[in-house]
Formats: sequence, C-alpha cells, structure tokens
Amino acid sequence: MRRRGVRPGVTEATKGLTGLLVAVLGSASALLAWAPLARVNVEGGFEGQRRDLSVLYVDLPLVAAGGALVPLAFWLLTLRGSRRPGLAALVAVAVAALGVWALTSWWAPHQVPEFAG
Repeated sequence: MRRRGVRPGVTEATKGLTGLLVAVLGSASALLAWAPLARVNVEGGFEGQRRDLSVLYVDLPLVAAGGALVPLAFWLLTLRGSRRPGLAALVAVAVAALGVWALTSWWAPHQVPEFAG
C-alpha cells in the first residue's frame, strides 16, 4: 500500500545523507592529499629551522572547508538541475578529484634548501 504524497525512489532523507556523505568524503580526501605536503612546515626540516605552524590554523581549515563545500555545491546544483542522483554523485566525485589534483599541483609549502652553500 502506497501512502499518499510519498513518491517512490529517492527520499529527502536519502538526499540529505548523500549530501553529508559527499561533504565528509570530499573533506577527508582533500585533507589526506594536503597532509603530506604540509608535513615539511610542521616538522621544520633540518633541525626544525623552518617550522611554520600557520599551516595548521590557516591552511588546514581552508582545505577542509573547500574539500567539503565545493563537491557539495556541485552535487546540489546538478541534483537541482537534472533531478538525477546518480549524475549528481558522478559530478561531485569528478569535482572532488579535480579539486584534489588542483590542490596538490598548486599548493606548495615554503621549502628552503637544507644546506645553503
């Protein structure tokens, strides 16, 4: 028996959980790609001379927020325009992958040569 007013298929709760999953996975993938690059600034290189902890309170929140919000925004726009959850998920994954690629190719921490001659 089908209830009145309820359409079969994707419910609002499922859309909401999928959006949350897109945001969490986007943020986690961005942070996992960013962390090895930021390690140089946190550890400081040779004898800790170039330690720059601003990557933890400036870059870390920006990378986490960007990794969560950019794929989520594209997921919502695609879902609103096409009303096809599969296509929206594919677009979100593609945008997240493109964002991680851009992050790892563009963001480079400051690195001074270990031994200046």
